[in-house]
This record gives sequence, structure tokens and C-alpha cells, in this order.
Amino acid sequence: MPESLLIRGGRLVDPIASIDALRDIRVSGIVLEIGEHLEAMSGEQVVDANGAIVSPGFIDMHVHLREPGEPQKERIETGTQAALRGGFSAIACMPNTSPALDDPASIESLLAAVAQRAHCRVYPIAAITRRREGEELCDLDALSEAGAVAFSDDGGWTRDARVMAEAAKAAAHLEAPLISHCEPEEAAAARDLLLALVSEKRWHLAHLSTRRALEMLLAARAQGARVSAEATPHHLLCTQEGAHANGTSTRVNPPLRSEDDARALREGVRDGAIDVLASDHAPHTAEEKKEGAPGFSGLEVAVGAYAAALPDLPLSRFIALLSANPARILNLEGGTLQPGRPADVTIFRDEPWRVDASSFVSLGTCTPFDGATLPRRVVATIVGGEVRYRA
Repeated sequence: MPESLLIRGGRLVDPIASIDALRDIRVSGIVLEIGEHLEAMSGEQVVDANGAIVSPGFIDMHVHLREPGEPQKERIETGTQAALRGGFSAIACMPNTSPALDDPASIESLLAAVAQRAHCRVYPIAAITRRREGEELCDLDALSEAGAVAFSDDGGWTRDARVMAEAAKAAAHLEAPLISHCEPEEAAAARDLLLALVSEKRWHLAHLSTRRALEMLLAARAQGARVSAEATPHHLLCTQEGAHANGTSTRVNPPLRSEDDARALREGVRDGAIDVLASDHAPHTAEEKKEGAPGFSGLEVAVGAYAAALPDLPLSRFIALLSANPARILNLEGGTLQPGRPADVTIFRDEPWRVDASSFVSLGTCTPFDGATLPRRVVATIVGGEVRYRA
């Protein structure tokens, strides 16, 4: 266990523990104690959080690390460093790799690489079908046993409803949810929401982008479906009008929508319809973006972009969307700073900063927020009691 660390003088906000107050917190590998005016012990490292917000470590449950197979786009080292800069002590990585994360050996190999090279916690999301082709169901039990925290075919959306029904049945006894990457969004969302309702399996809808999809989500929940959903920074703030002006650099799946759709998503975050804020970090090379590759690098700007989109969102709700809720959906230990829990901490301030994509540590430097001034920035990220990033 690492030496203890005292985080002093910050506003501690922990929705699960119902704390929102000026508190000091002492951590090691786990949270040791929370109190007022804690005295530093001899030789103890002290982090001055005066004027900052101290929260449970943020978790991004939708990240493309590009390993194995596409090191020109991202590597475990660069992707997890980008996560730390963005305030994320943990990320969940998608299975659209080459080869896909579709068997226990691939999960084990990834986790071995993570243990050697990652700078934050990484949780793998496994494929639903072999090679993500939507035909042959993977061994979901074996994948879960190997360490997968959820299942998704990601952009290779499973088009055959019978296969998805089989997946729901095969995963019925597993805590790990099924994640839908809905393309075309509204038709796919309608089908998977119906499957979630009939099967009673926990389900998660990735990157909602339309008002209609959000309305269908609420209707399914009202009938008893166990379904959660996420929104991305670009779908909350950017619109198709800007996309038309900026060409291939703004291409993403699902595409940017209308201002009415973005407004509906913001309303859904405020009223609780949307459970999670997730970046959908999808880095590409500059040449690939010129050729129209869909996706942006999002980890390093996400927290500021969320705050820009939702300036009136209460801090407790903001933090729950980024910590407690993804931890609950993926059955992770994080999401709270109660004593005895993992010492994963994010420290941030409400102060403006200008995005300079050329300074990203991610290998992908395309973002619709390049040059924008965002109102919230991360100043430190702590993983397991160790300061892994400090601005």
C-alpha cells in the first residue's frame, strides 16, 4: 500500500456519502479518513485543494483505446495519460479492436498489457458476437470470468434480433450489462428497448443523440425496462449545422443532430433521464480524419465541455453522472470516497481554460472543441492513493 496522502482544504462532494462540505481527506491505497482540519503526519504528502472541488474519481465508460491493432491512433500509454488529464481515474474500453475482444484470451492479453503500461484503471468491454459480425454469439460467461465488465458489438451493431435475444438469455444471470451502439439509432433503440423489457436483462444505450430516442427510453422505463443511457459532450453541445460547415473533421457516429435534439439531451441530463456522461473517445490520425473517419478524441476536454453544456447542473448531479453512476452500471468498486473504498480522486476547479488540441497527449488531436474556452478544468487525478496527474 502506498504512503498516505492528505488532500486538504477542498470542497468534498460525494453523492453516495451525501457529503458536500469543506473537508480534508486522508488516503493511501484506500480512503482512510475524512474530517475537518486534519493534521499532516510526519513525512506525509499534502495536496492543497483550497478553492477546488474534490470528488470520487471520474469513470469514463465509453473509450476506444485502439489496442490491439491500431497503435497509430492510440496506445494504452497515451490513452490512459489522456484519461488522467481529463480527470478519469478509470475507463472502460470498447472491443472494436483488431482482433476484437471476443474471447477470454484477448481479454487476458489486454489486461496483461494494462498491468504493464496503463496509467489509470482500465476495464474491458467484450464483444457480444465473434469478430463483432453479429452472427455467432461469444461465450459470455467465459468473457465475464476473464474480466469483461459489459458486452457490446459497438459500431458493428448486432442487426439480427434473434442473436440479441440469445445474448440477453445467455447473459441473464450475469451482472454485466449489454450495451447497444444503435445504428440506425431510433429503429435500433426501439428494438433493443423492447428486448430489454421482455428479457428483463440490464441494458445500456450508448451515446443517445435524438429527442425521439430519449422519449423511447423513458417509455420503456415506465414499463419496467432496466435500461440506462449516456450522452457525449459533442452531442450535448455541437449540431449538424456546424458539422456541415466543418466537413469531414466533424464526422461522428451517431452524427451530430439538430439544436432541438441537443436541447432534449441537456434536459434529459438535468431531469435524470440520462444516467451517465461518457466521452466516446475515438482517436484517429489526421489523415484518417481527412478521409472521413468517424469520431473525436474526447477524454481531455470532456469535463470542461460537460460544464459548458450544463452550466446550471448541480455539482452533486454532475459528479454522480461521472462517478457513482458509471460505477453502479458496470459494477465497479469506485464512485465514492467513503472510508475503506479505493482512493481514486478527481480534483477540479471552476475556472476557464482554452483547448489546444495540439497539446493533447492522446495521439488523436481532432476535437470540435479545439480553440474553445471551457469553464471547468481538472487540476489533479489520483489513482489508488497516488497522484498520477497534476496540472
